[in-house]
Amino acid sequence: MDKDLHSTFAELMFHLLPSPYESQEINHLTLAYFVISSLDILNSLNRVEKDAIANWVLSFQVHPGTKADPNNGQFYGFHGSRTSQFPPDDNGVLLHNHSHLASTYCALAILKIVGYDLSNVDSEIMLASMRNLQQPDGSFMPIHIGGETDLRFVYCAAAICFMLDNWSGVDKEKAKDYILNCQSYDGGFGLVPGAESHGGGTYCAIASLRLMGFIDDNLLSSCDSSLINVPLLLEWVVQRQGMDGGFQGRPNKATDTCYAFWIGAVLKILGAGNFVDNKALRRFLLTCQYKYGGFSKFPGEFPDLYHSYYGFTAFSLLEESGLKSLCSELGITETAAKGL
Repeated sequence: MDKDLHSTFAELMFHLLPSPYESQEINHLTLAYFVISSLDILNSLNRVEKDAIANWVLSFQVHPGTKADPNNGQFYGFHGSRTSQFPPDDNGVLLHNHSHLASTYCALAILKIVGYDLSNVDSEIMLASMRNLQQPDGSFMPIHIGGETDLRFVYCAAAICFMLDNWSGVDKEKAKDYILNCQSYDGGFGLVPGAESHGGGTYCAIASLRLMGFIDDNLLSSCDSSLINVPLLLEWVVQRQGMDGGFQGRPNKATDTCYAFWIGAVLKILGAGNFVDNKALRRFLLTCQYKYGGFSKFPGEFPDLYHSYYGFTAFSLLEESGLKSLCSELGITETAAKGL
C-alpha cells in the first residue's frame, strides 16, 4: 500500500471535496470523519490544524434553551451539516432540531481523534435526551422526529456513551435484548429482528455488545454460548471471504472493499483474526487501490471517501507497516480511543 499517496489523497479531500459530494452535504460531519480518521490511521494528522477542526465540529452541537427539558422528546446532539442547522427563535426556543445519532457519533469520534477533551462537551443534556430515542424493544431512532430503527443506531448510541464514559443515555439491558433478537438462524445478525444476516449489521451487533461490556476480548477463549451462538456466528463470518480474497457482506454477493473492515473487525473483536487469509485479502485490496490514491468499492473503479476509509482501516487490521493500530469496536485508532 502506498501510504504517502493515500495521505495526499486524504489531505486533498480535507481541503476540497469533488462536486459529486454536493448531494451529501447533509452528511458533512460523516464525510469529515472519513477524511480526518483516514489521516490519523495514515499517521498524517499533522497535515491539518487540529484546533480548527475541533472548533468547527463543536459548532454543530445543539445547545437547547435555558429551560430545556431533557424529557420533551428532543435529542440534543450534533447536526450533520449547516443545512440541517437552524437558529433558535427570538425567545431562544429551538424550533427545528435535527441533531442525529450518527452525526453525534462522528462528531465525538473526530473530537477524540484531534485530542479534544470530551469532558468539555455538554454531555449531560445530550445523554439525558438520547434516552428519548430508545424504543420499548431496545432499538434506537436516529432523530427525534421519527426514522427507522435498527442496529446501526444502537451501535451509535453505545459508541457515544462509551466515548463519553457515561451510560446514562442507554438502557443497556434493553439494547442487549434487541441485539440478541437480531441474530439469525445462520449465525449472523440482520439489521432488525428477522432480517437477512449482513456484514454491517453483524459488526454493529458485536461491537455494541463489546462496548457495553457484555462480551469480553478474545471471546473464543472464553466462549459463553448463553449470550450469542459464537460457533455459528464464526462459521457465518469466516464464509464471507471469497475466492478472490475479499469479503462480501452477504452470501451470493460480490466482494467489496468496505467489508474487509465490517467482517474483519468482527473477527478481530472475537479474537479470530487468524481465520483470515491475510495474503489473499491484501491482494484483493490492492486491486481496488487507485493509482492517484484512495480505494474503490470494486477493482478497477474510481475511489470514494467511504471505501477509501474502510480500505485504510482494513490495512490497519492487517497490521500494514506505517499505519496506526485500529480500535475495532470504535472505528478510530487505538491512540485516539485511549486519548493518547
